[in-house]
Amino acid sequence: MKALLLLVAGIGGLLEAVAPRRAVALWTRAFYRNAGDAEPRDWVYAAAKVEGTLVAAGALVGLYRLATADGAAEGDDETDAAEGDVDAEFDADAA
Repeated sequence: MKALLLLVAGIGGLLEAVAPRRAVALWTRAFYRNAGDAEPRDWVYAAAKVEGTLVAAGALVGLYRLATADGAAEGDDETDAAEGDVDAEFDADAA
């Protein structure tokens, strides 16, 4: 579930970084009653592009950490199982 949320956030951030004017227009229509009267300043588009880039980068970092944490946990299980096999063989030889 966490990976899905990070993926959706990353895609949203990527879309905002690629098309900041469209994203600002979408959010303006969503939040204002008279969206036609609202005119964003020039810096708003640059800020939207930076925000989208940061959200996409944060999602990528989160997905990477999630993927490496899953891989490390699986590797630990395999190591524990291998150590258990060695212990079982040692006990069989000792008997």
